[in-house]
This record gives sequence, structure tokens and C-alpha cells, in this order.
Amino acid sequence: MSLKAGLLGGGSWGTTVASLIARNAPVKIWARCEDTVREINEDHRNSKYLPGARLNPKLTATHSIRKAVKGCDVLVMGIPSQHFRSVLEQAAEHIRPWVPVISLTKGLELNTHKRMTQVINEVLPGHPVGVLTGPNLAREIISGQAAASVIAMEDAIIVRALQKLFHSGLFRVYTNTDLIGCELGGVLKNIIAIAVGMGDGQGAGDNTRSALITRGLSEIMRLGVAMGGRPETFAGLAGMGDLIATCTSAQSRNRHVGYELGKGRTLQEIIDDMVMVAEGVKSAPTVMALGEEYGIEMPITGDVYSVLQGEATPRQVFRGLLQSSAGAESEPG
Repeated sequence: MSLKAGLLGGGSWGTTVASLIARNAPVKIWARCEDTVREINEDHRNSKYLPGARLNPKLTATHSIRKAVKGCDVLVMGIPSQHFRSVLEQAAEHIRPWVPVISLTKGLELNTHKRMTQVINEVLPGHPVGVLTGPNLAREIISGQAAASVIAMEDAIIVRALQKLFHSGLFRVYTNTDLIGCELGGVLKNIIAIAVGMGDGQGAGDNTRSALITRGLSEIMRLGVAMGGRPETFAGLAGMGDLIATCTSAQSRNRHVGYELGKGRTLQEIIDDMVMVAEGVKSAPTVMALGEEYGIEMPITGDVYSVLQGEATPRQVFRGLLQSSAGAESEPG
């Protein structure tokens, strides 16, 4: 296709998406690390984040944001939430007007409680915004395993045009116009995955895991709908699909954090050993604040937050969940 893409962020998911785009269009990826840039260009690999994986040889990398952004027809942002705004501000002076900006990031800005598409609207007003989200584990996709994703934008015409940029082989991309719901599904499931991981780390069974995932989905949906998302979105790939993958896969960063907490390790020890970011850790206080703002009870999120803050242990919160009274299934808890 005739579009040219720029992608900012050389982590596992950013690199995977860039390699997929390279099948359909020219794409240049920006990475902070010069060794990563060299390795992508010379060896077609990113061994730090995707060990053993072979990237599309058409993919090129740069250490210059200007070179990645200048002249692109689509800008894709694969930057962690707490650095998203600063990197986008650096890109702003190089991007042409009206170029669509697509976020891959499943997090919230800590100080403002904003979604990444809201940050894009502030930094680049007038640019069409969207998200690519769903049950997308980078290592599986880069190895060629089948997966499905959702590209969400409010403009139905633009979203169909960009669908072709990402859709490739066994990577099926669907469209959705519920931007808020799709984005929140990706953010909120990370916290539930930490809760499920804590249970798994303590030896909880399949029944416990199933209950947490299901009650977690109910919690996600209540807040998501209150913030403007559509209920049916949370039953799709951006909601239930992403939640299942993140809560059950050993590749999930957020489940890993929960699992290690359940085993008795401290949060700092876990983070120090991780190469990549677990967005749920950063998003938990913001999600708690949003729950209070919208008047939504979020008991599972509250328990995860208590553990992350060091106010309770995984064993204590699980005991509390099991001993709490159960009302109607439509109610929180």
C-alpha cells in the first residue's frame, strides 16, 4: 500500500507491530538504544526484547525521532505511558498536519489520569487518533502464531483505511469505533491480571482463577461504561479477549508481577528483575482514583492497590475476598 509509517518505541510490542507493518508498507522504527537500532538494521533482530525472533528484513530503525516521523502518513506510538507525552512532544515538531496517530500503550498518565489518546489530542490537536489493542502477546505474534486485534477510531472511514496497514497473514485486525471502550479494556485488564497472578502464586485453583477473571470483567465493564465505553466492547477482543490472554499467559508481565507477589517477593525486587514495563503497576492508583470519581465500586482493583502500596499481603487480600458477602451477580464484589 502507498502509506508510509513511523513507529516510536523499540520494545517487544512496538518492534513486533513494526515488523508486521513492514509486510504492507515502508516503516521506520525509533528506539532509544543505539545497539537496538544497529541490531535491527544489520541483523534483523531485537535480542533484548524479542530473543530468538527474526524481524522483517524490510524494517529499518533509527535513533532519530525526526527521521522516524518526518514524512510519515501514520504515526504509531509504542511508548510506556509515563514517557508517552514527552516523546510525543519531541515528535510534534516533525509531524505533518492531520497525520493519524495510533497508540499501542495500555496505560494511563499518572498525574492527569488521562488515556493515551487524550494525551495525543492535547499534544497534537486535530490529528485523528486511535488504538491498536486486543489479546496480543508479542512473542507469539512475532513467531508467526495466529492472533486477532482491534484497531479503534471514532472515524469509521479512516479506521477501515488503516486496518489494511496492520492486517497481515495470521494477524487478523478488526475495526471498532468505540475508542474509549477499546482503550479502557486494554488498561483495566492489567490490574485484574495482577490479582489473578497473586492467586496463582499462592497455589489457587482453576475455579478461583475463573471467578477472578469473570468478576474482574464485571468490574472493568462498570467503570468502562461509566466513562463512555459501550458494554458490548468489553465482551469482545479488546475486553474479554485481552483479559483472558493477560490473566492466563506465562508471558504476561502483569500476571508475572502478581505471581511473584503471591510467592512472597517484594514489588521492588520484581520490578528490578524485569526488562519490560508492567503497566498495571503504574495504572492501579489512577484507576482507583477514576473509580472514586465516577462512583464505581472496584473491590478487586482496591485489593491489588493495597498490595502494591505495601498496605496488605496477597494472602490477606485473598482471605478478605473469600470472606466478603456475596450479593447479586450484577453487584460489585
